[in-house]
Amino acid sequence: MKIAVLGAGAWGTALAINAGAHHDVALWARDASQVQAMQAERVNTRYLPSLPFTAGVQVSSDALGPWLAEQDLVVVGSPMSALRGMLTQLAPLLGGRVPVAWLCKGFEAAQPKAAHLDASHASSLRPDASPMGVGLMAHEVRAQVAPMLRGGALSGPSFAQEVARGMPTALVAASSDAAARDAMVQAFHNPSLRVYANDDIVGVEVGGAVKNVLAIATGLCDGLQLGLNARAALITRGLAEITRLGVALGAKAETFMGLSGLGDLVLTATGDLSRNRKVGLALAQGMTLQQAVDSLGHVAEGVYCARTVVQRAQALGVDMPIAQAVVALLDGHISPVQAVAVLMGRGAKGE
Repeated sequence: MKIAVLGAGAWGTALAINAGAHHDVALWARDASQVQAMQAERVNTRYLPSLPFTAGVQVSSDALGPWLAEQDLVVVGSPMSALRGMLTQLAPLLGGRVPVAWLCKGFEAAQPKAAHLDASHASSLRPDASPMGVGLMAHEVRAQVAPMLRGGALSGPSFAQEVARGMPTALVAASSDAAARDAMVQAFHNPSLRVYANDDIVGVEVGGAVKNVLAIATGLCDGLQLGLNARAALITRGLAEITRLGVALGAKAETFMGLSGLGDLVLTATGDLSRNRKVGLALAQGMTLQQAVDSLGHVAEGVYCARTVVQRAQALGVDMPIAQAVVALLDGHISPVQAVAVLMGRGAKGE
């Protein structure tokens, strides 16, 4: 199988290394100097310095063009903020011939009013995902800018380092298109990596996005040394918030008890490799948000999408107090200690 991975960050590189033991993988990056170094050293020293490329991985900075149409699967490894541009670029190159998988987990920041969107494209979006300045999920971005592309999300509880090392991991291939799901499974299912197909792309993307926001809250909890009881409460009530929003957006409730819901939330909220958890820990230690983000050296999608998550929830009348407290904290309206007080000071209610 021929796979192109567009984006040589930690996660794109990890999947390329893992799949490169079984398939031919073209790992693409914009930065020609980075590509030259990776070609010479057979390792991504910036993101995964101790993990050499497997035999099937070749690195390229060639212009995106007809060579992509020769692939069996194209994987977009860009952050959520760059997905719109990547899909727009891929649409005329791939059409509906080659399936596309995206790796980003988040909600896009609200875009300006999309006056250019025609009626046929608008009809593929949910009413609550109108293009009028509302931040979208990844599959909604695809429906807006590249409706001819067949694609879906590859998600689930996974740290890049462990996948690159071949440590046991389970992922979800989510799409409403059966052929796209099958292509993702065929590309990445192997003895170290189990890939489960799921047609509930709304649920999978909501779970993957919102858990990042809640991991910031859990990192804050741990950084303030509030104890394991508090952590368990945050994770449990956070899962309830994810489920409420997902169901309101049309997802299946049972999706959130699976890998891309409970599984991804537990990993990101408690794992020491979690970037979003590290943001919460840093804020608890007195760092500014900018200092916390700068200390990572990687993108923390929860910081990028937290406001959009809350906006979508408010538009649907969905109560998400933990996510709202995270946004207030990130915006500097409340301190870490005040965020805890806001959550603990809420009135009693039934579970």
